[in-house]
Amino acid sequence: MAEKKIPEVDIIVDEKAGAIKEVEQPKKLRSKKGHERRVNGTIYTVLTVMSIVWLVPFVFLVLQSFRSYKLEKGGMVDYLIPKTFSLDNYAFLFEGSNFFSWCGKAMLLAAAVALAATLLTHFLGRSLDRADASRGKTTLTLGAAMAVCYAALAIAAGAVHGQALGQRLVPALLGLVLFTAAGVIFARIYLKQDDKLLRSLPGYVAEDKHEGAKKVATLAAELWALALLCQCIVAPMQASQYIRWYGNTLTIALFTAVIQTVIVLSVSYALSRLRFKGRKLIMNTVLVLGLFPGFLTMITLYFLLKQMGLTQAGAVPGLILIYCASSGMGYYISKGFFDTIPKSLDESARIDGATRFQVFLKIIMPLAKPIVIYTVLMAFMAPWGDYVFASYVAFGHQEGYNVAVGLYNWVNTNDFQNYFTRFCAGGVLVAVPITALFMALQKYYVEGVTGGAVKG
Repeated sequence: MAEKKIPEVDIIVDEKAGAIKEVEQPKKLRSKKGHERRVNGTIYTVLTVMSIVWLVPFVFLVLQSFRSYKLEKGGMVDYLIPKTFSLDNYAFLFEGSNFFSWCGKAMLLAAAVALAATLLTHFLGRSLDRADASRGKTTLTLGAAMAVCYAALAIAAGAVHGQALGQRLVPALLGLVLFTAAGVIFARIYLKQDDKLLRSLPGYVAEDKHEGAKKVATLAAELWALALLCQCIVAPMQASQYIRWYGNTLTIALFTAVIQTVIVLSVSYALSRLRFKGRKLIMNTVLVLGLFPGFLTMITLYFLLKQMGLTQAGAVPGLILIYCASSGMGYYISKGFFDTIPKSLDESARIDGATRFQVFLKIIMPLAKPIVIYTVLMAFMAPWGDYVFASYVAFGHQEGYNVAVGLYNWVNTNDFQNYFTRFCAGGVLVAVPITALFMALQKYYVEGVTGGAVKG
């Protein structure tokens, strides 16, 4: 027979009742800290395993990209680490291109002009401070100095390629205007500088407290983008097949990110702050339409784009139009974030005479930095890895392919065994921009998601 355990009891004498009571000892409670440690340990273990499972394919992709297609032939092999590490696959991606020399010239030009522009604006700013110049005069003088630097950069970009800028003056001026407009908008929204400085000056993004070297580096990065733009207008780069696909993808993603962000934020602000007839109906209609997948419209969209000449050779602008056309329907998270910003700020600005657009641009946007960055990231990522719409619109025209379609065709229509490692190398380069963006903007991304999920 199994022995029955007798529970431990305490004997209590109740003198009033004249009785002796037996009370069982209370069960020992588990330590709260110990319980938390066990739960957290389990969670961390599961997350670690999931991270390893997620990283294994990427590690395999990176290692295979260093396996030479000339020395170690074959697609899928039974070993993970290459026998000989080589850059043959990456060299193949840039074959027939002057990409590195083209970018190197732009970098040297940008560094030289950045140094000259920083020194020029610094000495002019000090002279104007000593002369107690007005803000308007300071703005005009520093703006003229930067305009001279921009012009010198554009002329130098043509000179290093042995071409005169005057041959393509109109597109060069248009590029400078667009670049300057983007810099002005960015500076006015996000910079907090002394009023004596030219806040709207593109490139002058470093505050006074920053060191001179940091100013030069910051300005050089922006002017490098401008130098690349000028060189692209004056003397377009000789592009390999992969570089052309990469350029198409980058062009589509950048234009989509800018246009879609403007549309989404405008719609979100209107639905969050304005009250008008049909507002609820619009929101409910968009919600219902969002339940249907976009693939249902593929055939219709293709024939519409074909009538406008935006397929095959015109696939790049056609895809930009597709990605931006219905972007206003993705207002949910942005609207939720705007709902968390107190409306009293809008009312105060309106009382002071600000228009709706001024409230949106100068008050709401600086406070909505996380959701702006979140929207830009989402808008950039969607076309970056798209295959279905891109392959459908390009429809066999290699000049209009994006990276996803081009790489797929390498392993689908060409020799899979020889192109597999080159496909891996192309995939690694595709992952670089997205990885860099997430690492740099992760904090704002999380703030945008959590802030937009509070109210809807």
